Amino acid sequence: MSALASAIYEGRVAHRRHAPTTHGFDYRMAQLYLDLDELDAVFRERWLWSVERSNLASFRRDDFLGDPAMPLAQAVRERVQAATGELPAGPVRLLAHLRYAGYSFNPVAFYYCHDGDDALHSIVAEITNTPWKQRHAYVLPVSAARRRGRALHWDFDKAFHVSPFMAMARRYAWSFTPPGEDLRVHMEVCDGDVREFDATLALQRRTLDAAGLGRVLWRYPLMTARVIAGIHWQALRLWLKRTPVHDHPSNAGHRA
Repeated sequence: MSALASAIYEGRVAHRRHAPTTHGFDYRMAQLYLDLDELDAVFRERWLWSVERSNLASFRRDDFLGDPAMPLAQAVRERVQAATGELPAGPVRLLAHLRYAGYSFNPVAFYYCHDGDDALHSIVAEITNTPWKQRHAYVLPVSAARRRGRALHWDFDKAFHVSPFMAMARRYAWSFTPPGEDLRVHMEVCDGDVREFDATLALQRRTLDAAGLGRVLWRYPLMTARVIAGIHWQALRLWLKRTPVHDHPSNAGHRA
C-alpha cells in the first residue's frame, strides 16, 4: 500500500460566521483521499470497505459528480474541459467522505486533477446544499490562481445557493494548498468588503492501510450521519439567534 497515491487525511474543520450574527464551531474529522484509478487496489480484501456494494463503508459512483453511467474520473475531466477548454490527462484524486452504514453526504467534495506530468492542473469543488441536496461544481484552474508560497488563491462570484442563512449576492475568496504531508482549504464569503463567513479545513496525511482504515471507522463512526446532524443542529442555533433566512432562488423564479 505504501506505493499508492491514495491516503487518509485527518484533522479539523472550523466554521466562523462574523455577520450579521456571530457563530462558530469546529470538530475533528477524517476523509479519504482516493486516486480514482486505485479504488480496486485500495479496498481489495477489506472486509468492512467495498466498491459499489453495501458494506459498513463503501464507495458508490452515484454519490458523486456527473452521470453515474460514466466513470467518475472521466466525468470530472469533462467538467474541467467544459469550463476551461482543457482536458487534464493525469490522475484525478478525490477528497471526500464515502458512504457509511448506507448513508452518504458531502457538503463539499474536492477533485484534484493532474496533467500528464502529474502536476496539479485544476481543482473541482462539488458543493451539495442543505436541505435540498442539489449539487454544483466550481472549476478552479491552477493557471488562473494567484500563488502565495504553497497556497493557490481564487476569487469569484457565488453562483449556487448553499444555505438558507447566506444570501446569493456574495463573493468567494478560496485558497488551497496542494495535498502533501498536510492539506489546507480556506474559504471566505464576502459582502463587498465585509467578510461574513469563513471555513477552514486543516488536515494531516496518514497512511491508507488496514490500521488507518480501521481508525477511521472506530474514531469517526457514522461520519456522514454526524455531518448532516451537525448541519441541522447548527442551523437551529442560527435560527435561535434570529439570523436572517434567505429563500432559495428558485422560489423567486431564478435558477440556483
